[in-house]
Amino acid sequence: MLRAGSIVTCMACRNLLPSRMGVKFRVPLQKLHPLSRAIHHRYNANSNPQRPPHCSAARHYTSLSRLPMRPPKSRSGGHGYQQHRTFWVARLAARLLKLRYIVLGSAVGGGYTAKKTYDEWKDMFPDMSQYTWIVPDFVWELSENIDLAKLASALPEMEEIAKLLPDMEKIGENFTFLKSLLSSGLGSEVNGASGLLLLLETTGESALRAPDIPPTSASMSDSSDKQFKKSSDKEKVDQLQEELLRTQLKYQRMLERLEKENKELRKVVLQKDDKGIHQRKVKKSLIDLYSEVLDILSDYDSNYNTQDHLPRVVVVGDQSAGKTSVLEMIAQARIFPRGSGEMMTRSPVKVTLSEGAHHVAMFKDSSREFDLGKEEDLAALRHEIEIRMRKSVKEGQTVSPETISLSVKGPGIQRMVLVDLPGVISTVTTGMAADTKDTIFSMSRAYMQNPNAIILCIQDGSVDAERSIVTDLVSQMDPQGKRTIFVLTKVDLAEKNLASPSRIQQIVEGKLFPMKALGYFAVVTGKGSTNESIDSIKDYEEDFFQNSRLLRDGMLKAHQVTTKNLSLAVSDCFWKMVRESVEQQADAFKASRFNLETEWKNNYPRLRELDRNELFEKAKNEILDEVISLSQVTPKHWEAILQKKLWERVSTHVIENIYLPAAQTMNSGTFNTTVDIKLKQWTDKQLPHKALEVAWETLQEEFARFMAEYKGKDQDDIFDKLKEAVKEESIKRHKWNERAMDSLRVIQHNALEDRSITDKPQWDAAIQFMEETLQSRLKDTESVIEDMVGPDWKQRWLRWTNRTAEQHIRNETKNELERLLKLHDDHTAYLANDEVTTVRKNLEARGVEVDPVLIKDTWHQLYRRHFLQKSLLHCNLCRRGFYYYQRHFVDSELECNDVVLFWRIQRMLAITANTLRQQLTNTEVRRLEKNVKEVLEDFGEDTEKKVQLITGRRVQLAEDLKKVREIQEKLEAFIEALHKDK
Repeated sequence: MLRAGSIVTCMACRNLLPSRMGVKFRVPLQKLHPLSRAIHHRYNANSNPQRPPHCSAARHYTSLSRLPMRPPKSRSGGHGYQQHRTFWVARLAARLLKLRYIVLGSAVGGGYTAKKTYDEWKDMFPDMSQYTWIVPDFVWELSENIDLAKLASALPEMEEIAKLLPDMEKIGENFTFLKSLLSSGLGSEVNGASGLLLLLETTGESALRAPDIPPTSASMSDSSDKQFKKSSDKEKVDQLQEELLRTQLKYQRMLERLEKENKELRKVVLQKDDKGIHQRKVKKSLIDLYSEVLDILSDYDSNYNTQDHLPRVVVVGDQSAGKTSVLEMIAQARIFPRGSGEMMTRSPVKVTLSEGAHHVAMFKDSSREFDLGKEEDLAALRHEIEIRMRKSVKEGQTVSPETISLSVKGPGIQRMVLVDLPGVISTVTTGMAADTKDTIFSMSRAYMQNPNAIILCIQDGSVDAERSIVTDLVSQMDPQGKRTIFVLTKVDLAEKNLASPSRIQQIVEGKLFPMKALGYFAVVTGKGSTNESIDSIKDYEEDFFQNSRLLRDGMLKAHQVTTKNLSLAVSDCFWKMVRESVEQQADAFKASRFNLETEWKNNYPRLRELDRNELFEKAKNEILDEVISLSQVTPKHWEAILQKKLWERVSTHVIENIYLPAAQTMNSGTFNTTVDIKLKQWTDKQLPHKALEVAWETLQEEFARFMAEYKGKDQDDIFDKLKEAVKEESIKRHKWNERAMDSLRVIQHNALEDRSITDKPQWDAAIQFMEETLQSRLKDTESVIEDMVGPDWKQRWLRWTNRTAEQHIRNETKNELERLLKLHDDHTAYLANDEVTTVRKNLEARGVEVDPVLIKDTWHQLYRRHFLQKSLLHCNLCRRGFYYYQRHFVDSELECNDVVLFWRIQRMLAITANTLRQQLTNTEVRRLEKNVKEVLEDFGEDTEKKVQLITGRRVQLAEDLKKVREIQEKLEAFIEALHKDK
C-alpha cells in the first residue's frame, strides 16, 4: 500500500515539472502543488528515469515513505554488516515515532490550504448588498404586514378538504349503475339525464360521456315489477344528479372564498407597490400602453391606406338589450347613465379595463379620479359621461361618432379594451334626427369591419329572437364567426316567459340564428332596478343559475353562464388576438412612416418637420414680437401721425361749419362770437369722439404696419391667415377707456379757449397752417368746378374730348355767375331769388334752358373758390400783422382774427395728439398686447380654429409624420412589454 502511494505521489510531482527542465534544475517547494508541499518524496523527479536515486543520507521520510525496492549493496567487511543488522530495530522505531509528527503537520498544512482556498472562492463572489434596491420595498415589508402563520392557520386542513370531496366509492357504484342502465336500452331515462352528461363534461369527466341513444318504446308486456325497477332507477339518476350539483356548488364556493382572499392579498401588495412608486420609475401596465396606442389611432387620419386593425372588443346589440349592463358587470361598477327605454349611449365609449389597488375611473383628458366605491363619485361619473355625450352630439343630430375614452382600474378586473356603441334601432322615433338609424348602422359597421376586432353581440333573451336586428348585421361582418362572442341577457325573464325552455338551448348552441360565433354565453344583469349594486346583481345571478332548471336539466353548461366566465373568455380571446396581429400592424405603420418621410424629403428638403401645434407656437412668438414693437414707436412719430389724421378728419367741419359762416360777418366782434359758439358746440358733441376714433384707427394701422413690415426672407406665408385672424379678433375685443373721453373734452375745450399767441414763430406757424389748409381746399374746389363744366378748349384740342350737354349748360351758368361776382366782389355767400331769376333769363336769352337748383349749386362752388382766393390774399397780408395783433389791432385797418382761429385749431390739435399719444403708450398698447395674448391662448386651445387657420399639405404631412412615429414607438414599446409578459 505504501509502495503504491509513493509511486502515485512521485508521478504527481513528476507531472508538475516541464520536461525541458531536465535534471539540472530543482523546483522550489513554494511552486509545487499543495499536496507536494505537504508530502516530499525520497526521489526527486527528473527527465531521466534511469538516473539512480540520491544518497540515502539525503533522504527524507514521510508517512508515505517505503522501504527500498532493492536491497542496498553489500559493503566490504563483515563488521559494517553486523553493525547495520544490529541497529535496524532502532531505526524502525525512530521512523514510526517520526510518522505521527508528519501526519500532524500534514493535517495542519492541509487545513490551512483549505481555508485559504475557501477565502479565495469567497472573494470571487460579488457583493450582493449593492443590488438590494432591485427588490421592491413591499417584499421586505411583506413579512411585517402579513402574518404568514395566521394565513397558514386560516387555510383548511386536509381532513376538511377530504370531507368536501365526494364519496368516490358511491359515485363509482352509481357510474356502474349508469353503465348498466345505458346498456339496457332505457332511452327515455338517458334523455332525461342529458343534464348529467353535460355536467360531467364541464367537470372534465370526458371518459364518462355517453353517446346519444335514440329513444326506444317500452314493451307493452313488461311486468309491474319491471316498471317499479324503472321508477327506482330514475330516482337514483335524480339523486346522482343532485349530488353532483351539490358537489359542484361546494367547489365553487370554496374557489370563490380563495379568490376573495387572493384578491385581498393582491390589493395589499398593490398598495405597497403604490407607496414605493416615488422611489423608482413608474412603469405603465401592458393594457395602458395598448390603450394609448388606440387613443392615438382614434385621431389619426391615414392617407397611405394604413388602417387601424388593432384588436378591441366591440360591444354591439339592439337598443335596451343590456349592452351597458354587461359592460358594467365586467367593469364591476355601475358607471353609465341609465334611462327607461330611451337612448342613453349617444356616442362610442372606449373603456380600458386593468387591474389596480383601488377601484377608480378616470377620463383620458382629465386628471380627476372617481372612486367607484363611493356612491357620490359614481353619480358624478355618470353625470360627466352624460354631459360629454351631449356635448359631442352636434346640433340637429342624435348620435355622434366622437369617442369618449375612459379607464377603469380595480382588483380582480380582467385586462381588455371595450368599445360600447349606441344600440341598433329599427325605427326612428319623434325627436331623433332622420339619419339616426343609418348613422348607427354605419358606425357599427366601421368598428366591426376591423378584421381583428372581437364582436361581443348582445341579444335580449326576454324578447322574441326574430325581432333582433343586430344578429343579421353581425352575420354580414363576420360570416364565419371567427371573432364573435354571443351573449344572451335577461335569461331569468326568458325562463319565465318562454313556454319551451329548449329554445334557450337552441340559442346558446347556435342553432336558432344563422349567425356563427366562437362561444355562447347566458347572463343575468339584475332585476331591472337602477338602484341595484354590482354585488347584489352578482348574488342574484349566482342564485338564479344555481336554482335554474336550465342548468339542472343540462340546457346550459356551467362554463356558459355568469358574467364572470364571460369576462374571462373575452379577455383570453382579446389577448390572443392582440398577440397574433400587433406585429403586423407595427410593420404596416413602419412602411407608412417610410412613405411619409420620403415625400417630405422630396418636397420640403430644407424645412423642419413642424406639426400644427409647433407652427402655431412659432407664429405666436412672431405676433407677440410684433405687438411688443408698438411700444418702441417714438412719441414724436405718434404725435405727428395723430395730428395729421385728426386734422384730415375734422378739417371739413372746421372750414364749412365754423370758418366760412364766421367769415360772412361784418366785424371782428361778431366773427369771434360766432367762432366761440361753434367751437363750444363742436367740443361738447363731436370733437372727443372724432379724436378717439382717430386714435383707435391709428393704433390699428400701426399694428397692421408692423405685422406687414415684419415679413422678411424667413417669414412663412403659412402664418398669414392666423395673423390676420388674431389682429381682427384682438381689435374686436379691444375697448377704449370710456373715462378718457371726458378728460379729453376738458383738455380740448381749454385749448380752444386760449387766444394768446406769445411770439412771432407761433404767428408764422399759424399763417402757414392756414395757408396750406386754404390752398388744399381751393385745389379741391377747382377740381369740382372742372368736373362740372367739363374740359376747356386746350384739353378738347389735345385730348379730343367734348363736353356733355349738362356740362355745356353748367359752363354757360358758370360764365354768367362769374360776371356777377366781378360786378359784386363783396357778394354774400347766397344768391337772392331775383338774382337767380336774372341769371336764368340771361341764359335763356342765349338759348340755354337752366334749372334754378343748378344755378345755386354752381354758385356755391364758384363763391367758395372766390372766398378762398380772397382768404389767401388776406393771409399774405397778415404775415406782417403780429405787431398789430399784440396791440389788439387798435388804429389799424388790418384784422387777422382768422389767423387767431387757425392758431387755436392748430394748438388744440397738438395738445389732443399729445394726450392721445400718452394714452396709447401708457394704456392702450398694453391692453392690446393683453388682448392679443388672450386671443392666442384661445386659439391655441381651439383645435378646430388651428385647423382652419394653419392649413396646407405641408402641415398635414408633418401631422401625419408625427402621428405615425408616435404610433410606431408606442407599438414597439407595447410589443417589447408583451414579449416580456410571456
